[in-house]
Amino acid sequence: MSHRASTWLRFGFIRRYPFDLAAVSVGAAVAYLLVTRFGTESGLRLFAMVPLVLFLPGYALVSTLFPTDKRSANRTAATAAEARPRGIDVIERMGLAFVLSLAIVPLIVLVLPVTDWGLSAQSIAAALAAVTVVLAQLGVVRRVRTPDTERFTVAPIASLGRLRNAGLTASSVVLVIAIGAAVSALFVGVLLPVSAGGYTELALYSETDDGEVVAGELPSEIAPGTSIPMTIAIENDEGTQQDYTVVIQQQVLEDDAVVERTELQRLNTTVADGTTARSERSVTPTVAANETVRISVLLYHDEPPATPTNENAAEETHFWVDVTDR
Repeated sequence: MSHRASTWLRFGFIRRYPFDLAAVSVGAAVAYLLVTRFGTESGLRLFAMVPLVLFLPGYALVSTLFPTDKRSANRTAATAAEARPRGIDVIERMGLAFVLSLAIVPLIVLVLPVTDWGLSAQSIAAALAAVTVVLAQLGVVRRVRTPDTERFTVAPIASLGRLRNAGLTASSVVLVIAIGAAVSALFVGVLLPVSAGGYTELALYSETDDGEVVAGELPSEIAPGTSIPMTIAIENDEGTQQDYTVVIQQQVLEDDAVVERTELQRLNTTVADGTTARSERSVTPTVAANETVRISVLLYHDEPPATPTNENAAEETHFWVDVTDR
């Protein structure tokens, strides 16, 4: 007695695997790798986030919801009554992919802060990639189970022909308008903050007589040759590990313009994402008695320029001190 070989064992399922959903899954994985590989200053990172935010998850969801192609308009009433819910054409499918992507992204942004991963460019990319791949595989299952005559398929050349010959229905026009408005809002409110990757915060602290570290209580008057103890805190919320350089300058000003700069100290440090690094320092102004100076703490990503200033620093903070012999 012979048994018919399973089409799955004959790789029939692989041969029928939808080309578009395979491309969506691979694209989501590649986008995630690019986002985690490149820093916030890389244009390639933004380029990878665009399809991952605007199209891929929505297309995977559309494929799950609508595995069938658009029905022909010449079906009889009896045939239409027995048929499953009609599919959608290529234009509607692409438009819904954008709209549903814009619906998925806010849900992920709302959920991530209450998880262990937190909200960052990497966690958003990982969540979007995971959702896209899972939905794409569900779409594959639904497509494969749909009869060949009704199944939506993608052949790149044939799809271009369908797009060229497709008429602009009222629903298509509405989708185009909705996409334009939604994409504009997304770039302003969601995509640009994500691509920026977060922020760095610089702060100065001093220690009170009872050993408590507080902000804003650095001395405003000291004797010549007196050291000023301080604690420099750098909080990294950029989304990736960062290398920083801190330059501590003594600045003499006249008419609100710096006329003399003296570098007192320089600090190089690496701070992991989501952490705060603290360094205890002590600086001694070198000006003569009865002069007022500004002590500026300038923070830079990587190496500073040849002439560090308050204007070209990524972050800066400062305080004034009178050097007096009274």
